Amino acid sequence: MDKILLIILREYITRVRKKSFIVMIFVVPALIFLMGYVLTLVGKNSQELSVDQTIKVSDQTSIFANKFTNIKHLNFESVNSPISALKEEASNNENLSILIIHKGYTMKDSVEILSKKKPSIIVLNEVSKQLNQIATNRNLIEHHINPAVLKAINSDISLNAIEITKTGDNKTNIGANIAISISCAILIYLSLFIYGAQVMRGVIEEKTSRIIEVIISSVKPFQLMMGKIIGVGLVGLTQFSAWIILSMVSTKIAGHTLATTPGSLFGAIQVLQTIHFGPILFYFLFYFLTGYLLYSALFAAVGSAVDSETETQQFMFPITLPLLFTYILAVSVLFQAPDSPLAVWLSIIPFTAPVAMMVRIPFDPAPWQIALSMSLMVVGFLFTTYVAARIYRVGVLMYGKKASYKELVKWFFYKE
Repeated sequence: MDKILLIILREYITRVRKKSFIVMIFVVPALIFLMGYVLTLVGKNSQELSVDQTIKVSDQTSIFANKFTNIKHLNFESVNSPISALKEEASNNENLSILIIHKGYTMKDSVEILSKKKPSIIVLNEVSKQLNQIATNRNLIEHHINPAVLKAINSDISLNAIEITKTGDNKTNIGANIAISISCAILIYLSLFIYGAQVMRGVIEEKTSRIIEVIISSVKPFQLMMGKIIGVGLVGLTQFSAWIILSMVSTKIAGHTLATTPGSLFGAIQVLQTIHFGPILFYFLFYFLTGYLLYSALFAAVGSAVDSETETQQFMFPITLPLLFTYILAVSVLFQAPDSPLAVWLSIIPFTAPVAMMVRIPFDPAPWQIALSMSLMVVGFLFTTYVAARIYRVGVLMYGKKASYKELVKWFFYKE
């Protein structure tokens, strides 16, 4: 045990003393905060045009002429010029588009917009919206329905989501839950790859430099592998702890000073402050640790089986495929149906649970599902550690021979 502790201290102290480690502790939260602010500004500005544009409307039906409404940076102008002349004019002006409405405008492809450059989504959406509104109003009038009256009686009901708990009713924000679930899934996915790869590279470096032969003379291969895995894992925990503390402090400060800014990132901070991060943080740390132990053991086994990082590809793909598959589903499907059978099964299987369960945690999955998932995660990392240790003890001393899956099976069954 003392030898494992020495290895853990060596791996931990060596990494945390690096300037890159200290710099990243402060840089990552700042970059995340800055990125969120930039994305908010981009999202806000992307809803408006940046330069003045003109759309000349050639209406062959006499239904739409002079009925378009100008908006900021987008002006409509009804014209009767020949199409050829309008095309020539548009070909010499990047900020001019020609809207041609043929007589059979309800038929497919009977409304066209011509421009020198591809029109933006904002322009297309605005033109389409106004076209349909004008046509709808005309249809209403033909059926003796006043559009103004219909607009006045239309309801605009907002829906508040309230969660019933034993301590009372709590207002919840679905959008914030989705954001938290996806963020946790991405962090888990990236951390398992980053810190698992560090273990693998460390094993490869020690093996290729022949330092491993000296170390093995003093400690058992299993002790070395566990010391390296735990040491790198503690480095990851230190980084996450620092990032979480800095993020919480900056969120509190920003929430108190700038949360009154409407429609901005700082307005969203107040929403995040209503989320109970305690349970989410607990599950995040649990699934990070167990997922890291599960995958890093396999990464260590891969590192012991090869002589260079380029040889790891044949072993890495089947190991990382479940994680990659779940990550893709997490950011595209699972958050939309967190209680679906697919989401439940993925959150229970140890190789996919770290990502899938973190998507589901903000949506309060059934307690028995969480308990089963956590139990299987513990069993899963114990099993993979056992398998990896038996491969590691042989592979770490093998040189010059390209390993295969058949060789790995043989190494596993070698006797002590």
